Order: sequence, then C-alpha cells, then structure tokens
Amino acid sequence: MSAGSTKSKAPPGRLPGQAAVNHRQALAALQAQADPERAQLLAGFFKTGKGQYAEGDRFLGIMVPALRRLAGEFRQLPLQHCERLLHSPFNEARLLALVLLVAHFEQGDARAQDEIYWLYLKNRSRINNWNLVDASAPYIVGTHLLGRSRAELAALAQSRSLWDRRIAVVATLAFIREGDFADTLKLTAQLLDDDQDLMHKACGWMLREVGKRDQPVLEKFLRRHHPRMPRTMLRYAIERFPEQRRQAYLSGQFG
Repeated sequence: MSAGSTKSKAPPGRLPGQAAVNHRQALAALQAQADPERAQLLAGFFKTGKGQYAEGDRFLGIMVPALRRLAGEFRQLPLQHCERLLHSPFNEARLLALVLLVAHFEQGDARAQDEIYWLYLKNRSRINNWNLVDASAPYIVGTHLLGRSRAELAALAQSRSLWDRRIAVVATLAFIREGDFADTLKLTAQLLDDDQDLMHKACGWMLREVGKRDQPVLEKFLRRHHPRMPRTMLRYAIERFPEQRRQAYLSGQFG
C-alpha cells in the first residue's frame, strides 16, 4: 500500500471489504423467517403460559437448523451487538446471540474468552429458557472454568433462579468430557431436593453423562443417594443401563 493510500484495514474479525453487521440486521433477518403458526406451537412446547417455567417468553417460530444458518451469516457480529440481541423478547434472537457468543469464545484468545465469560454472567437473566442454557453453558461457562476455581458454579447452584441453577449444573458437562466428575456429583447432591422438574432432568442428564464414561462412579452415587433422588432424575441417570439393571434401580432392589 502506498504512503498516500486512503485505504484502511478491516477491523479484527472482519474480512477486507466485508460490510459491518449489527444487531438490527440480525433481528430483521430473524423476522423475515418468522412463522406465526410454528411460534404458537413452540410457545406451548417451551411452557410460556402463566405460572409456567418460561412464562412470557416469546417465539418467532424459527427452527434450530435455520437459526444456525443465520449464525453463519452473522458470524462477524461484534460482542456488543450480541449482547443487544440477548435483550430481545424473542427466544430465537437470544439463542442466535448465544450461538454467536459460543463461536466467538471458541475462536478467541484468553482475553476475549474472559470478556465473553463475564458478559455471559452479567446477562444471564436473559438466558432464561432451557434451550438457551443448554446451548451455551457448557461451551462458555464450563470451558472457561476448566483449570480454574469453580466457586462461581457453587454460587449459581444456590440461586433462587431456576436458570442460574441449571447453568451451574449443565456447565459441568465441560468437566465431564475431561473425565472430571467431582463438581457434577457435588452439585447434583446439593440439588436433590430442588423443587423444579427441569433441574431433576438436568441433574439426571449430567449423571448419565458421568455414567457413560465411568458407570461404577455413577452407581456409587446412586447407592448413596437413591432414597432421596427424584424419580425423574433417577430415570434420566439410568437411561443407558441394561434393562434388568435399570429395573432394579427403579424398584429399589439393586445390590
């Protein structure tokens, strides 16, 4: 480039000549794919009615494959615009923001990952349905805490917010994949008396993941805590057991 050139370099994360993208464009792209009939079905599936766990959540009616295609189109969306998307009333907009944050996290250096982790925690009140938690907590919170203190998870697990508690438990999937089961077992034991079925499912799911890698570890936990385990948690935990062994746990006649 000559000394007199007026060309400037593209900002980090954007290719030369590529136009900037913003959250308004992303919202417009989502709105263009809205399907009111499907949105009504999703609202029912995700329990958005009065008194239900996701009361007031709103849907556009966009399925995950289409949303992930949009994530490819908006992969250069800056973090501050991802954060703005998180404040949309529409579930799919928040999910798109989280898919993009996960991608930014995976591609980022340590400083960028730290920024995304704290952005995530600061905005976690917007991560308020199980699909949002499950698509993001292991890949941002869990991965960031590999090799770090897990004190934040202990605090989240004691929160009055169902979604904070689910983030804490589901984040441990990142540890499980590294063969580290201690936090999963500790948090699950602490949450045995949780009054939310979604937490029973989350804890049972994580226990099942432990069992896929080390069934004796899971069975040791089950023998100790079986009498207090909610039925849903137990069913999820033993889902992959041989039928005879599964029935033994369900009937309480295991040895």
